[in-house]
This record gives sequence, C-alpha cells and structure tokens, in this order.
Amino acid sequence: MKTIIYHNNRCSKSREGLCILEDLGADVEIRDYLLVPPTYEELDNLLKLLKAKPLDIIRQKETVFLEKYAGKTRTRKQWIQAMMKFPILIERPIVVRGDQAIIGRPPTLIKDLLKKEPSANCE
Repeated sequence: MKTIIYHNNRCSKSREGLCILEDLGADVEIRDYLLVPPTYEELDNLLKLLKAKPLDIIRQKETVFLEKYAGKTRTRKQWIQAMMKFPILIERPIVVRGDQAIIGRPPTLIKDLLKKEPSANCE
C-alpha cells in the first residue's frame, strides 16, 4: 500500500519522518507541498482523515500566520484557502496510508501508522 508524506525537506522532523518510512520499507510518495501546494480537495480530505479542524494543522507560529491571520476568525473554507495560498502554514509531516492519516510530530508516531518499529538508523 502506498504511503504519502506531505514533506518539507528543510524541516528536521519531516526528514526524520521520511527516514522512518524508508527504513520501514514503505512504498513512499513524497509530496513536496511547498513546490506543489495541495488542492482544496486534498486539504479537505486530509482534514477528514485526520479528524481535524483547519487550525489543528496550521503552524500558528509561522510569520505569515502571525502577520495575516493571528486572532482572526475564518471559516473552514477560508482556512483551507489560506493553506493553499501559503502552504508554509501546513504542519509537517503529514502521512497518509489508505484511509488513515497522522501528523508525524513527533515523527515516531509514523511507526504507529505502519505498525512497525524503525531501526536505530533514524534516531
């Protein structure tokens, strides 16, 4: 089964999450969401799989959030549109396998999704 990781290579937690997936031998599709932002439908589906609200996957300490969105009320649709416009706001890594998804923070949560233990190579 293919495992998708919404990945930012500049993020140490995201790199660690990818290492865990590779170490476990997962068939990984890497989605560099900063280069190719998720569509509205993708983000809406991720939120459903995560059983989360948009603010649950928004990085609220990012400069863009602090300058443009902090303290403001938005609808679900408006938050999703904000993540599309500024994908840096999306928490990382997000890992999807089948009809399940997790935010890999800490990255060791990823092993629970795959139900295996990573080796010491990623720690």
